[in-house]
Amino acid sequence: MSKTYADLRSARWFTPDDFRGSGHRSRAMQMGYAPEDWEGRPVIAILNTWSDAQPCHAHFKDRAEWVKRGILQEGGFPMELPALSLSESFVKPTTMIYRNMLAMETEELLRSHPVDGAVLMGGCDKTTPALIMGALSMGLPFIYVPAGPMLRGNYAGKIFGSGTDGLKYWDERRAGTITKEQWTGIEGGIARSYGHCMTMGTASTMTAIAEGLGVTLPGASSIPAADANHQRMAAASGRRAVEMVWEDLTPEKIVTKAAVENALTVAMATGCSTNALIHLIAMSRRAGAPIGLEDFDRASRVTPVIANIRPSGKEYLMEDFFYAGGLRGLMAQLGDKLDRSALTVTGKPLGDGLEGAEVYNEDVIRSLSNPVYHEGSLAVLKGNLAPDGAVIKPAACDPALHVHSGPALIANSYPELKAIVDDEDHPMSPDTVLVLRNAGPHGGPGMPEWGMLPMPKALLKRGMRDMVRLSDARMSGTAFGACILHAAPEAYVGGPLALLKDGDIVDLDIPNRSLNMRVDEEELARRRAEWKAPPPRYQRGYGYLFTKHIQQADKGCDFNFLLTEFGDPVDEPVIF
Repeated sequence: MSKTYADLRSARWFTPDDFRGSGHRSRAMQMGYAPEDWEGRPVIAILNTWSDAQPCHAHFKDRAEWVKRGILQEGGFPMELPALSLSESFVKPTTMIYRNMLAMETEELLRSHPVDGAVLMGGCDKTTPALIMGALSMGLPFIYVPAGPMLRGNYAGKIFGSGTDGLKYWDERRAGTITKEQWTGIEGGIARSYGHCMTMGTASTMTAIAEGLGVTLPGASSIPAADANHQRMAAASGRRAVEMVWEDLTPEKIVTKAAVENALTVAMATGCSTNALIHLIAMSRRAGAPIGLEDFDRASRVTPVIANIRPSGKEYLMEDFFYAGGLRGLMAQLGDKLDRSALTVTGKPLGDGLEGAEVYNEDVIRSLSNPVYHEGSLAVLKGNLAPDGAVIKPAACDPALHVHSGPALIANSYPELKAIVDDEDHPMSPDTVLVLRNAGPHGGPGMPEWGMLPMPKALLKRGMRDMVRLSDARMSGTAFGACILHAAPEAYVGGPLALLKDGDIVDLDIPNRSLNMRVDEEELARRRAEWKAPPPRYQRGYGYLFTKHIQQADKGCDFNFLLTEFGDPVDEPVIF
């Protein structure tokens, strides 16, 4: 052990023989605890994002008890602290507004309580980056417990993937090929257990990234939520959190540049969500090992997609991925594309955790020589429509649209978009580029997942199921199609997307990573001079704080005052 009890933060609360120390001990005893509970023991915070409005974390009440069991087994004192649940299903207008709030809450919960280390419990989309961002900034030893994917969807003898197949079959419902009764059956069968989405959406992407960073136990991210292995993993994480405190295994020793690069490679190989760019950029900046859009594009060009999981893959879901060998199996396939010397929460190199990893189904987890897609999941585009970058997921869209030119058809708001896509007789052509603007960090507000613009009924009637779509919004990681996202700077702050007009020709070239409008610089300058900034979305409260300090998508949408270089954190109140 590199620490003694006297070295622990919690000892500052519980051991002083003064009035404040007495108050801390007395209030702990008020809850039924005795000195034997804290004396000589590290206090481990359990940050639990359970709520009655969070289906992905519905099992966390139970899992927290397993974490506590592990902490007690290893001689620690568990302290459960509720945190924002950020339910992707129910929080409006978007959980993205509150990712930074949970990150702030995580940092402050750990700072303000008598804790020495933490177990972070998350899984639904924004909870993983938010918890890790806050814990990185605080700097205490921590380990992440992923919620785990739900079981496969099932209806009428078909396997369904949450999100992906919902979007797919909703277009069929709009096209009139599915009845209301059939749709009700799909609703009841597509998400039939607790756990996060079992496609390679944002949730599975971010938990895989967490494991790639080295902040979970080996294999933790792949275990289905309903599998008994998940309970054992939760208890093991509790035990390991105690050991990490004694070893003084703090996050700056784990989340290094090598770890961030590993997470980036893992993300590309899984066919990750487009949201991975924003979240991993934000986490890397908190860790002091920053990456940018160029790093994603570089990694994409040399890392094939080898996880055959929807939506980038065509057949399988996360349950199949687990049975096929899980993330350990995938990372073993990546070979020397990973830095196996990178330290993890186990206290050992990443490579040690991959020893003995096997692949049991080579169609689910492909080899590098037989990938699902020969380049990585994402492509970063730049040009006069997005000088700071935009992103597209080539593996999840029609290859015929990888190089495309067509006239813009613009919606300035989601209601305007809905009017366009619901008009069965709209005179658009198959070449049309459908555009939604004012849906970025400021404009959304919060950059909602509106980027998979619905296919217009006018084209669905003609048998089309994909078209080029462009926005400054995000889209669900379970989504698919030729959707260009995250155009930066966003339209609401005067980015070039604000200057685009109906009928302007948009040129997309994925192989050459370009996105442009055929408008000359003189005309763009004239339009820019005429543009008027809209009013802020919020006048008060957290939304006002968000508006004042949120950064653009290419910077990770973090608050500017939470960056590592902004200032040193305060470990405890001045008056203790």
